[in-house]
Amino acid sequence: MKSINKIIFILLFAAAIAGCKKAFLDRPSTSQISSNNFYKTTSDLRLATASLYGGTAWSQWHNGALLQLGDILSGTANRQWIGDWSQLYTRAITANNGVVSSGWTGLYNVIGQCNGVINAIQQQASASISAADKNAAIAEAKFIRAVAYYHLAIYWGAVPIIEDNSKLIKEPLLPRNIVSDVYKFVAKDLTYAVQNLPIKGETGRVTTWSAQGMLAKVYLTMAGLGKSGTRDQALLDSAKKYAGNVCKSALTLLGQDDSQHLGYYNLFRSQYNDNPESLFALQWAPGVTWGNGNRNLNYSPSNDINPQKSGAYAALYPSYDLYKMYTTQDSVRRKATIMLTGDTYPELNAAGGGYKADQVCMKKHIIGNEKDNNAPTMDPTSSPEHNAILRLADVYLVYAEAILGNNGTTSDGDALTYFNKVRSRAGVAPVLFLDAATILKERRIEFAFEGQYWMDLVRWSYYQPQQAVDWINKQDRAAFSYDATTHIAKRDTTAPAPTLPATISSFTIQIPGSELTMNPKLAAPPVPYY
Repeated sequence: MKSINKIIFILLFAAAIAGCKKAFLDRPSTSQISSNNFYKTTSDLRLATASLYGGTAWSQWHNGALLQLGDILSGTANRQWIGDWSQLYTRAITANNGVVSSGWTGLYNVIGQCNGVINAIQQQASASISAADKNAAIAEAKFIRAVAYYHLAIYWGAVPIIEDNSKLIKEPLLPRNIVSDVYKFVAKDLTYAVQNLPIKGETGRVTTWSAQGMLAKVYLTMAGLGKSGTRDQALLDSAKKYAGNVCKSALTLLGQDDSQHLGYYNLFRSQYNDNPESLFALQWAPGVTWGNGNRNLNYSPSNDINPQKSGAYAALYPSYDLYKMYTTQDSVRRKATIMLTGDTYPELNAAGGGYKADQVCMKKHIIGNEKDNNAPTMDPTSSPEHNAILRLADVYLVYAEAILGNNGTTSDGDALTYFNKVRSRAGVAPVLFLDAATILKERRIEFAFEGQYWMDLVRWSYYQPQQAVDWINKQDRAAFSYDATTHIAKRDTTAPAPTLPATISSFTIQIPGSELTMNPKLAAPPVPYY
């Protein structure tokens, strides 16, 4: 059977939306594939859902907002002299911030295309296709729609819920829906996906384990919403149930038993795309047109290691706060995530003798040139890395946190087993007990530069707002240099741009000004959806 990445990009010509949209209310077609003779076979359904995994559907969010919101806003990364990024760093975000606009619009583009596929299958699919096949295809689209709405809820809180974009023709101006209903909608979509996705699927496609892992994460987030000091135990139990199912499945971390502890390092190399740890990854191909590709290589520190020796113009710099999280023992994850001056990477520009870093910057997602990746058509705007949005390691840590729940500490056997699997894979010593701070730190190290840390802070802010505010205000967000001879990191003493103190309102991003202008209802108090 063909893997999904081999077919997804043949569908680009038929995408209902090409390029960036000015507003989420722009109406996509009711189907990714609009031909009247489509949706006649199960193969047609598979082609339609394949188009939702990458390319045009995800490019605006992925390239314009994923790392910027997840890592710059959270204090993990910085690049102060790019204007919109600097606003995230300083928390002085304006209504016209391009990152915020790309995030909002990009996620609604994903939702619109998922809605189109779901509605087309429900309304147009041939009666000869089995109900199980139809439900499985709808489940794929609902899973991906749920992931998009989850990100919207995390970043913007109350947002409009749209299930059928064609209805916007009659009523284009929608109010926001209360955040608890947005999460409820996400959980419903994921529950459907849990029930209708297969246990084992085609390479690159989501399975019931993907849906159960994501549902566990959503329930863990929902457990703290509107609470004070403690979380909803029933929702914590649900998170524990679904995460535990995934943890105790046959899935394993990449390189779990590798004595060289290179599994973590290999996660971010294209040769290991869609490995068993990857529960949901965006599917990218080399050599596609602008707006359809993975542009993570633009964050490279040097054209010398990029395809066609070009495109390295926006290197992301780790904060001193992140650097201090790594212990000496945690060298595999540090080197896979952060380049320090003097680090050598033989796999980057391998034919030219490798690469020796001459500055501190992000390493994760920097995968080398076309020869390094056996991808002759690769260019700086189309990295073939299938970067994961949900990994098994994430579910392991969600499971541990759900077990910890409202306790101050835990030495529960399951919690420690799966938490320590994440550490042992990287060659780091196990811990003997867990508390909230230990889990949060582990998540930051494990998922740095994967767009995760801001979501972790928001989840914390729901039920312990003052602690979350204090935590982010104490961050040392400055850049740093590293002396390869003395092996000493030195914080940048240059006065950074003034940073506004965080408050609880800092955890909810403002809606883009252009959207408010076009739809004044977005400024009104949110209303229930259910």
